[in-house]
Amino acid sequence: MKKYKPTSPSRRQMTTVDYSVLTTDKPYKPLTTRLKTHAARNNRGVITVRHHGGGNKKLYRLVDFKQNKLDVSARIETIEYDPYRSAFISRIVYVDGQRSYVLAVDGLKAGDKIVTSEKAPLKPGNRLPLNKIPIGYHVHNVELRPGAGGRVARSAGSYVEVLGHDSGYTDIKMASKEVRKILSKGLATIGQVSNTDYNLVNLGKAGRSRWLGIRPTVRGTAMNPVDHPHGGGEGRQPRGTRRPKTKWGKVTGGRKTRNKKKWSTKLITKRRPTKR
Repeated sequence: MKKYKPTSPSRRQMTTVDYSVLTTDKPYKPLTTRLKTHAARNNRGVITVRHHGGGNKKLYRLVDFKQNKLDVSARIETIEYDPYRSAFISRIVYVDGQRSYVLAVDGLKAGDKIVTSEKAPLKPGNRLPLNKIPIGYHVHNVELRPGAGGRVARSAGSYVEVLGHDSGYTDIKMASKEVRKILSKGLATIGQVSNTDYNLVNLGKAGRSRWLGIRPTVRGTAMNPVDHPHGGGEGRQPRGTRRPKTKWGKVTGGRKTRNKKKWSTKLITKRRPTKR
């Protein structure tokens, strides 16, 4: 992590990720596109997610989450910053000349070789079917459905642990300590996602949030009763309601939100522990 001299109150607590591991500051143009920003509004112009809007203009990098080019080795050309995700990304070039962006793996650097294969060596960056990965290994970018691309463990520093294989399914332990089954034919990349210090970032000032496209959040207790169930009162008052509510009066904070009839519930062998 990079810290700064306290030249101002905002600089005193501010920290940023050490970007010295990056090898270039310009993306590969053929693998970028411009996404239109909607500030979290739907097709009717109604805000569906609050506190989104503004921010710096940015280019979207077309990241390959499938990496299903089998038995063709690739070399890591660069490690780059991606404004749309917390992890770093790597630009790789296959031996046939094709280039693509993939999630950067912690510990790998420019010049290292990676491959997707059932017989690939068990080293970070290589991509194999889950049933070919021994128990105890850490993997990321895991496919829930074979061939559909990675869905699990894609953010900075994340990984899941392989616990066992049985009857066409692989047991994995998530970061939340939840244990669930995943089809063993799905691909997974060995290792941990890059930028492991991302959770230590301190924005330091409100301006940095605005650069990221995050708009201010007003506390419910600071509002009037007409605007929020927590609002009103003379001075600083307690909540005044038994359970915390959203702006629209819905119970939140500890209420279970998972659909009891969800089809994938049968694949969860151990639920994540509660905070009680």
